[in-house]
Amino acid sequence: MTTHVVVGADGSSPADNAVEWAADDAARRECALKIVHVCEPLTYDIPLQTPPGFRDSMSEYCQGVLERAAELARERAPHLEVNTVLETGRVVEVLRREAEDAEQVVVGSRGLGGFTGLLLGLVSLALAGQVDTPVVVVRGAPEQTHGQIVVGFDGSAHSETALEYAFEEAARRQARLHAIHTWQMPIVGQGATVYTPLIEDIRAAERRVSTDTLTAWREKYPQIEVEETMVCGHPVGVICEASAAVDLVVIGSRGLGRFGSAMLGSVSHGILHHAHCPVAVARAAGEA
Repeated sequence: MTTHVVVGADGSSPADNAVEWAADDAARRECALKIVHVCEPLTYDIPLQTPPGFRDSMSEYCQGVLERAAELARERAPHLEVNTVLETGRVVEVLRREAEDAEQVVVGSRGLGGFTGLLLGLVSLALAGQVDTPVVVVRGAPEQTHGQIVVGFDGSAHSETALEYAFEEAARRQARLHAIHTWQMPIVGQGATVYTPLIEDIRAAERRVSTDTLTAWREKYPQIEVEETMVCGHPVGVICEASAAVDLVVIGSRGLGRFGSAMLGSVSHGILHHAHCPVAVARAAGEA
């Protein structure tokens, strides 16, 4: 089967942004783009009397959404192979199924889900961290290119997947990579005499984790300019601040933040909500 990127379309402005971003992404990957629109049963299977021709009208509308999205994609990348799929079902279920043989799945930050205008957290969060395929949540229109990617990592096995994705993407884009390792202060009783030495020991240990983790990736991708940041702070605030002038933020589906590492829904959830640019959530294959 032809390799392809999947993008969800529903006619909303955020979804249009996702289609344009996905078209650029598919062109960089030299693969096809599959645009998926889902007609949810709730939209039209209401147990009430419906006017004659209602269902035909709905079908025409859904087909129109797909055609418009395909036009946007072809305008963005004229030589791109664009395929469209119209499905009936639940948005999350359909996109999870479509993700199984895709390079990655791209969705808008909100609006995906027919006429219900689902907010981030219902569709995007139901996909991110739940499918093996990387999921990109697009915020805003793809405009100025900064030539830089940010990746958050903590030395865990989960963040290795994020680093792999980030280095591959930086190589594909010929972009710089800003790798951010954060750590947080431990809670120590007031007046504890070991506080300063403890903090220095933790700082040194975190520095070793950061350096050791990146060494192998620097050797594998010597052509990529890597900026390494190791900072004491909450990962959401640090990474979101760094996202202001970059093209993409890459995070793992869990484990970001060695102290109190979190499942998607806290740290990753916070970054998805507050980052200033598209966010890619990379999940290790078979991750429980």
